[in-house]
Amino acid sequence: MSSPVPSECSPAPARLWPGFVLATAGAVAFSGKAIIVKLAYRHGVDAVTLLMLRMLMALPMFLLLAWWAGRGKPALSRRDVRVVLGLGFSGYYLASFLDFAGLAYVSASFERLILYLNPTLVLLLGWVFFKRRVTGRQLMALAISYSGVLLVFGQELSVQGPDVGLGAALVFGSALSYACYLLFSGEEVQRLGAMRLTGLATSVACLLCIVQFLLLRPLGGLAQLAPEVLWLSLLNATACTFAPVLMVMLAIERLGASLAAQTGMVGPMSTIVLGALILDEPFTVWVLLGTLLVLGGVWLLTRWR
Repeated sequence: MSSPVPSECSPAPARLWPGFVLATAGAVAFSGKAIIVKLAYRHGVDAVTLLMLRMLMALPMFLLLAWWAGRGKPALSRRDVRVVLGLGFSGYYLASFLDFAGLAYVSASFERLILYLNPTLVLLLGWVFFKRRVTGRQLMALAISYSGVLLVFGQELSVQGPDVGLGAALVFGSALSYACYLLFSGEEVQRLGAMRLTGLATSVACLLCIVQFLLLRPLGGLAQLAPEVLWLSLLNATACTFAPVLMVMLAIERLGASLAAQTGMVGPMSTIVLGALILDEPFTVWVLLGTLLVLGGVWLLTRWR
C-alpha cells in the first residue's frame, strides 16, 4: 500500500531538510512491509490471515486519524460515503490483498519495483479514461521503466520458478488498483483533505479485510498462529503502515508532492538492500540494472510531466 499524494505546494527553504528526512523515512518504512510479509510467510500463515491481522491492528489508528482530520468539518454527504467506500475498496483493500497474495510468489525487491510503476499506470489510465495526451517522451520513459521490470522478471524466473508469473500478475494488479485510487481520488482529496480521506478509506479497507477473514477462515485458526506472526503483524501495522502515511503527508507539506515523490525513489533501493540482508534474496547485476531502469524511467516521467 503506497501513500496518497495531495496537491502541490511551494516549500520554504528552511523546511526542506525535515521534509527530506520525513520523505526518506516514510519511503523506507513503506518498503519494509514486503520484508515483514515475507518473514511472516515463513511461519506458515496465509495472505488472508496475515492481511487481516495487519488491518485489525491498524484500524484504531486510522479511525483516530479520520476523527482528528475531520474535527470541525462538515459531516460526510451521501456522495462522500459512496466515494470513500469505492476508494477504500480499490485503493487499500483490493490493492493490499493482491499485493500480499503476490508476495507469496515473488521476491520483496521485485514486488517493490512493480509497485513503483504506479505513476506510469496513472498516466495510462488517464489516457484511457480521460483522453489525456501522452507525449513521445512520456512513452519513452514508460518503455525504460517496463524494460527494467522485464529484466528483473527474467532473473526472478531463474530463481523463484514458474509461479513468478502469477505473483507478478497479482502485484501488478495491486499497482493497477492503487493507480485507480490515485486517478479518481483527486476531487475527493480537495473536498475532504488528504489525511481525512486516507483515514476514512483505509478504515473501510480494514473492515473489508476483517470481514473477508471471517467469511473464509475459522476463528480457531488464530490460536494456531506462531507468536512471531502476531509481532510481525503489529510491526507491519504501525511502522510500515500507519507511521509512513503520516511521515509522507508531513513531508509533502514541507516539500510539495513532486519533491516528496522523487525522494521516495529510495524505497525500491532500500527493499533490495533489506531483502539481501534479511531474506537472503539474490542481489545481482541484473537486479541492479533493472532497478536503475525502473527508477530512471519513473524519474523522467515525473520530470517531463
